[in-house]
Amino acid sequence: MKENVASATVFTLLLFLNTCLLNGQLPPGKPEIFKCRSPNKETFTCWWKPGTDGGLPTNYSLTYHREGETLMHECPDYITGGPNSCHFGKQYTSMWRTYIMMVNATNQMGSSFSDELYVDVTYIVQPDPPLELAVEVKQPEDRKPYLWIKWSPPTLIDLKTGWFTLLYEIRLKPEKAAEWEIHFAGQQTEFKILSLHPGQKYLVQVRCKPDHGYWSAWSPATFIQIPSDFTMNDTTVWISVAVLSAVICLIIVWAVALKGYSMVTCIFPPVPGPKIKGFDAHLLEVTL
Repeated sequence: MKENVASATVFTLLLFLNTCLLNGQLPPGKPEIFKCRSPNKETFTCWWKPGTDGGLPTNYSLTYHREGETLMHECPDYITGGPNSCHFGKQYTSMWRTYIMMVNATNQMGSSFSDELYVDVTYIVQPDPPLELAVEVKQPEDRKPYLWIKWSPPTLIDLKTGWFTLLYEIRLKPEKAAEWEIHFAGQQTEFKILSLHPGQKYLVQVRCKPDHGYWSAWSPATFIQIPSDFTMNDTTVWISVAVLSAVICLIIVWAVALKGYSMVTCIFPPVPGPKIKGFDAHLLEVTL
């Protein structure tokens, strides 16, 4: 009797599996954790790519533990980072600790697991782009005109404590140009650019990078029209040229006045009188 029940159970299971296979229903494909990012060393988010769903509704869960621990934890927040993500708030984020995590995909036909991913929050920092990018043409008197660029750090980063340092990079180009001109700005939040083409419309963007981590995305482009009369109007240069020219003229006049005769002789040498070869003027004096 028991053998008949066991055989019936196995037959039913095989029939069910065969029906599922005929309907294209399979266990889920292997998911992949493809990115983890922290905007400020205080929180971080990881995203995964689902595998095939096997033709059935599939549930995903992320589990993790810290290096040196054995207790497994489930993702604390599946909402903040968007679909297929896990967000770790401040209470779950530890610096200089390695997180070991993987994603489990499950449907009625079975389960599959992603490869384990090792994450250190210190090395996945990618800040948000800088804010409040402002661009202005400056034309001060007696100085070269220039393009003045200013911006603010991302709001999620606290630079006052001193344990977070940001470096900045600027890029700009004429609207129709293909190549960008790149300028490294260091830690300053403003920058001057002198060499520009008058009459052109420029696109300007800025991005930032922490001491450990990756460059942010570029900020939205800001447009600036360079005036057609954007030319060098440096009166200091012209004054210097005039003074130098006057000094050279004075030197020439002084030299001519001091050695006028020598100069004239040098320029217009005397014409030599006729001279007959073999003629002795003393013999003529004796004869007379």
